[in-house]
Amino acid sequence: MTRLLTEADGEPVAVENAAGTGDIVLVCEHASRRVPERLGTLGLSEQALESHIAWDPGALAVARLLASRLDGTLIYQRFSRLAYDCNRPPEADAAMPFVSEVYEIPGNRMMSADERQARVDEIYRPFHDAIARFVFERKAAGRPPVLVTMHSFTPVYFGKPRAVEVGVLHDADSRLADHMLATATKGRVAYDIRRNEPYGPADGVTHSLIEYGVQNGLPNVMIEIRNDLIRNDIGQRVMADYLEGLLAKGVAALSAQ
Repeated sequence: MTRLLTEADGEPVAVENAAGTGDIVLVCEHASRRVPERLGTLGLSEQALESHIAWDPGALAVARLLASRLDGTLIYQRFSRLAYDCNRPPEADAAMPFVSEVYEIPGNRMMSADERQARVDEIYRPFHDAIARFVFERKAAGRPPVLVTMHSFTPVYFGKPRAVEVGVLHDADSRLADHMLATATKGRVAYDIRRNEPYGPADGVTHSLIEYGVQNGLPNVMIEIRNDLIRNDIGQRVMADYLEGLLAKGVAALSAQ
């Protein structure tokens, strides 16, 4: 049997504040740019492995701030999405992409079937199981959570600048997104915030929302933040302040229905 992770790699998934009393569980699928030891550099330069193709810069930091302020649980992936993108199902080509934006990923083109399955079994499955177990236990305790997945995106994609600053994404269940967007567009608008931008369901980015939210009947939303806004501690704190308000008001509006 082909093995991927070594003892030095550690666990593929991390859970923080599991006993949090808040309603929200924050999920960060693209939290890290670390590559498992046996995959080396995947044939990429250090510059490529530091860029947005390998992870979502700033997303974990903002998720941690929100988890602390809302007393929510945070579950995140500890390896680069280039090793396995946990927001994609195993059958998706994008789960282990050959190309990301303008970068070829040589280490993914050279996988055998056994090596591909090892990434599914040792990265995706533990991540999936951790979230599924958390949701099951919360529902069994009569405390069904609200699912919020945290992401960031590059301000320039394929050479084209993006004006949108915050995306509020949803799939079939738009309840939480609707309330958040209604709150965000009242009075002074702090950011250019849009529904299902810069990505949407047609781009295949709602796997986690469907798998853990929609299929469990849980309110859910995916938040995308333009990463130039959260490059440092100040930007991360400002964004967390803003999102804390949107999420708190959105969850309160759901409870009042």
